[in-house]
Amino acid sequence: QLQLVESGGGSVQAGGSLRLSCVVSGYNRNNHCMAWFRQAPGGKREGVAAVYGVDRNTYYTEAVKGRFNVSRDNAETLYLQMTSLKPDDTAMYFCAAGPNCMRAIQTLGVLVEIDFAHWGQGTQVTVSS
Repeated sequence: QLQLVESGGGSVQAGGSLRLSCVVSGYNRNNHCMAWFRQAPGGKREGVAAVYGVDRNTYYTEAVKGRFNVSRDNAETLYLQMTSLKPDDTAMYFCAAGPNCMRAIQTLGVLVEIDFAHWGQGTQVTVSS
Protein backbone atom coordinates (compact mmCIF):
# COMPACT_ATOMS: atom_id res chain seq x y z
CA GLN A 1 0.00 0.00 0.00
CA LEU A 2 1.45 3.32 -1.05
CA GLN A 3 1.51 6.07 1.55
CA LEU A 4 2.21 9.72 0.89
CA VAL A 5 2.93 12.11 3.74
CA GLU A 6 3.26 15.84 3.17
CA SER A 7 5.06 18.34 5.37
CA GLY A 8 6.44 21.85 5.22
CA GLY A 9 3.28 23.91 5.17
CA GLY A 10 2.84 26.96 7.35
CA SER A 11 1.95 30.63 7.51
CA VAL A 12 4.05 33.23 5.73
CA GLN A 13 3.69 36.79 4.57
CA ALA A 14 3.32 37.65 0.92
CA GLY A 15 6.67 37.44 -0.83
CA GLY A 16 7.89 34.69 1.45
CA SER A 17 8.94 31.15 0.67
CA LEU A 18 8.08 27.64 1.76
CA ARG A 19 9.31 24.21 0.79
CA LEU A 20 6.86 21.34 0.81
CA SER A 21 7.97 17.72 0.98
CA CYS A 22 6.09 14.52 0.23
CA VAL A 23 7.64 11.31 1.50
CA VAL A 24 6.48 8.18 -0.29
CA SER A 25 6.54 4.79 1.36
CA GLY A 26 5.67 1.55 -0.37
CA TYR A 27 6.13 0.33 -3.94
CA ASN A 28 6.15 3.34 -6.24
CA ARG A 29 7.94 2.11 -9.35
CA ASN A 30 4.80 2.14 -11.50
CA ASN A 31 3.79 5.65 -10.57
CA HIS A 32 5.58 7.71 -13.13
CA CYS A 33 3.71 10.84 -12.27
CA MET A 34 3.93 12.62 -8.96
CA ALA A 35 2.19 15.90 -8.47
CA TRP A 36 1.08 18.66 -6.17
CA PHE A 37 -2.54 19.76 -6.11
CA ARG A 38 -4.09 22.50 -4.00
CA GLN A 39 -7.54 23.34 -2.80
CA ALA A 40 -8.57 26.69 -1.40
CA PRO A 41 -11.56 26.95 0.95
CA GLY A 42 -14.73 26.64 -1.12
CA GLY A 43 -12.71 26.00 -4.26
CA LYS A 44 -11.99 23.09 -6.56
CA ARG A 45 -8.85 21.03 -6.29
CA GLU A 46 -6.39 22.14 -8.96
CA GLY A 47 -3.14 20.68 -10.21
CA VAL A 48 -0.18 22.89 -9.42
CA ALA A 49 2.97 21.07 -10.52
CA ALA A 50 4.17 17.62 -11.44
CA VAL A 51 7.17 15.50 -12.28
CA TYR A 52 6.22 12.90 -14.88
CA GLY A 53 7.55 10.31 -17.27
CA VAL A 54 10.80 8.38 -17.28
CA ASP A 55 12.60 11.57 -18.27
CA ARG A 56 11.13 13.34 -15.25
CA ASN A 57 9.59 16.17 -17.19
CA THR A 58 7.96 18.95 -15.22
CA TYR A 59 4.61 20.65 -15.46
CA TYR A 60 3.39 23.87 -13.83
CA THR A 61 0.06 25.55 -13.88
CA GLU A 62 0.27 29.04 -15.32
CA ALA A 63 -0.35 30.78 -12.00
CA VAL A 64 2.85 29.42 -10.43
CA LYS A 65 5.28 29.43 -13.32
CA GLY A 66 8.48 31.21 -12.43
CA ARG A 67 7.70 31.08 -8.70
CA PHE A 68 7.41 27.37 -7.84
CA ASN A 69 9.87 24.58 -8.54
CA VAL A 70 8.95 20.90 -8.37
CA SER A 71 11.51 18.12 -8.01
CA ARG A 72 11.71 14.46 -7.13
CA ASP A 73 14.75 12.75 -5.70
CA ASN A 74 15.85 9.13 -6.01
CA ALA A 75 14.50 8.38 -2.57
CA GLU A 76 11.04 9.04 -3.97
CA THR A 77 10.51 12.26 -2.11
CA LEU A 78 8.65 14.96 -3.99
CA TYR A 79 9.37 18.59 -3.25
CA LEU A 80 7.70 21.87 -4.05
CA GLN A 81 9.84 24.96 -3.53
CA MET A 82 7.51 27.96 -3.41
CA THR A 83 8.85 31.51 -3.64
CA SER A 84 7.26 34.94 -4.05
CA LEU A 85 4.16 33.58 -2.38
CA LYS A 86 0.88 35.44 -2.82
CA PRO A 87 -2.34 35.40 -0.78
CA ASP A 88 -3.94 33.55 -3.72
CA ASP A 89 -1.58 30.65 -3.02
CA THR A 90 -3.36 30.02 0.28
CA ALA A 91 -4.73 26.48 0.15
CA MET A 92 -4.36 22.94 1.38
CA TYR A 93 -1.63 21.34 -0.69
CA PHE A 94 -1.85 17.64 -1.54
CA CYS A 95 0.72 15.26 -2.91
CA ALA A 96 -0.50 12.66 -5.40
CA ALA A 97 0.96 9.73 -7.33
CA GLY A 98 -0.28 7.91 -10.41
CA PRO A 99 0.95 5.81 -13.33
CA ASN A 100 0.46 8.32 -16.11
CA CYS A 101 -0.53 11.97 -16.28
CA MET A 102 1.21 12.76 -19.57
CA ARG A 103 -1.85 12.47 -21.81
CA ALA A 104 -3.83 15.00 -19.79
CA ILE A 105 -0.91 17.39 -19.76
CA GLN A 106 -0.35 17.07 -23.49
CA THR A 107 -3.99 17.17 -24.61
CA LEU A 108 -5.66 19.33 -21.97
CA GLY A 109 -2.72 21.24 -20.56
CA VAL A 110 -3.72 20.43 -16.99
CA LEU A 111 -3.43 17.75 -14.35
CA VAL A 112 -6.62 15.78 -13.72
CA GLU A 113 -7.44 14.10 -10.43
CA ILE A 114 -8.61 10.87 -12.06
CA ASP A 115 -5.03 10.12 -13.14
CA PHE A 116 -3.94 9.84 -9.52
CA ALA A 117 -4.81 6.82 -7.39
CA HIS A 118 -2.80 7.76 -4.32
CA TRP A 119 -3.12 10.89 -2.22
CA GLY A 120 -1.64 12.36 0.92
CA GLN A 121 -3.62 14.03 3.68
CA GLY A 122 -2.47 17.53 2.78
CA THR A 123 -0.49 20.34 4.35
CA GLN A 124 -1.88 23.84 4.85
CA VAL A 125 -0.22 26.88 3.31
CA THR A 126 -1.46 30.30 4.39
CA VAL A 127 -0.10 33.49 2.87
CA SER A 128 -1.05 36.80 4.45
CA SER A 129 -0.89 40.17 2.74
